[in-house]
Amino acid sequence: MQLETLLGGLAVRQVIGRRDRAVESIAYDSRRVQRNGMFVALRGEKTDGNQFTAQAVEKGASVIVTEREESAAFAGAATCVIIKNTRRALADLATIFYGRPAQRLKMAGVTGTNGKTTTSFLIKHICEKARLRCGLIGTVRYEIGERVLPATRTTPESLDLQELLALIANAGCRAASMEVSSHALAQKRTRGIEWDVAVFTNLTQDHLDFHGTIENYFEAKAKLFTQLGQQEKKREPIAVINIDDRYGEQLLDKIDKNIAVVTYGMGVRAQFRASNYRIEFGGTSYRLDARGKSYLVRLPLIGRFNVANSMAALAAANSLGVNLRDAVTSLAKSPQIPGRLEIVPAKRQFQVFVDYAHTPDALLNVIKTLRELEPSRLLVVFGCGGNRDRQKRPLMAEVVERNADYAIVTSDNPRREDPAAIIADTEKGFRLHHYEKIVDRAEAIARAVELAHPRDIVLIAGKGHEAYQEFADRTVPFDDIQVARRAIEDHPVEF
Repeated sequence: MQLETLLGGLAVRQVIGRRDRAVESIAYDSRRVQRNGMFVALRGEKTDGNQFTAQAVEKGASVIVTEREESAAFAGAATCVIIKNTRRALADLATIFYGRPAQRLKMAGVTGTNGKTTTSFLIKHICEKARLRCGLIGTVRYEIGERVLPATRTTPESLDLQELLALIANAGCRAASMEVSSHALAQKRTRGIEWDVAVFTNLTQDHLDFHGTIENYFEAKAKLFTQLGQQEKKREPIAVINIDDRYGEQLLDKIDKNIAVVTYGMGVRAQFRASNYRIEFGGTSYRLDARGKSYLVRLPLIGRFNVANSMAALAAANSLGVNLRDAVTSLAKSPQIPGRLEIVPAKRQFQVFVDYAHTPDALLNVIKTLRELEPSRLLVVFGCGGNRDRQKRPLMAEVVERNADYAIVTSDNPRREDPAAIIADTEKGFRLHHYEKIVDRAEAIARAVELAHPRDIVLIAGKGHEAYQEFADRTVPFDDIQVARRAIEDHPVEF
């Protein structure tokens, strides 16, 4: 693609060097620069891409895009494009370079603290059953037609995101279901995408290490909805909002009055309203009142929060054009969402569940759900991630102490922090001594299985679908499901 074509979508301050260049690729990582490619120097939290412009030129970059005029000195023979904001520029460049792929798809974006993954999976499932072929982008994985790729981020960087959307469209998909993180919205990764439907699940404390305050966190999430009124797409977007959540109520006041809104919840004002829900080991059922009709919804996922997630998915899919009765019927055959209250297969008289819950609210919801299954005791294995919001650590301990019978505090992903120090922060939330500390996560899981009696439930929380554990100096393979399965196999059967 010609440089002039790419620059047509940018607010360019200055161009130093030739404009008549063909750009064959774009990269924001200097290690991925190709000959005759463009390098966009992003200023991140930890590194500044401007430090690598010389290396990018050495690798063959013919165009450097930067906010700093002094970078032109390192560009050599390459053309240096000076702009005001490289993150915004990267998104605009990627959108043009990949041919505006989102315009070829019906786009569903899901944001919120909890429930994004399950809701996105369910939207995809409903669409596929309605023969609306749908791609998936989210925390667990990326699905492109028949291809499944491991996810690197909940919402990829704008360049990677536009490439994924192009692959999804080229694979014959007509829709995409996508998780939209607060980080992505704050960093303009989704710029250039126009949404057919945007979903808000809920908002509770998380990511304060990045946003600083819960108010900033909410404002970042709200961007997905406040931008709907600025879209140019001919089809009017629809906002799907959980009004059982207090931030969902606040969000209603922020949305452009010309934008159609569909509300869901268990309150009488919700347009998609659930009642009479029943939870069993095999799943959940409830009555749905929507669009002037009533439906019996059967869902092979357990939990009141999955009632909310499924309503969000039904409202979103219906907004994309799927018949509501067909959507309800399809939910009965929904897939197990990896690492979301996933049961560990075992021929034992106790049950073991693995869940991704890593915030106080998510942990509370999962524990309450398992309590409804009436176990003799509920044992919880959990930890807190390193280099993340430290304020939530004792809050998670409080939740477990108040709602479970026994806890084992262990490592999650310590990252660059001392695992023992993280546990010390966490245990400040305990008031009683119905817990123990085991730094090694595998040992902690084995200990919980050892303690389990008939009719007990063991919950292993925090990592869910993740197949690794991050330390300061290494990342090692670690899968809670597999570790729990081995622990169960090694646990003697008592008769």
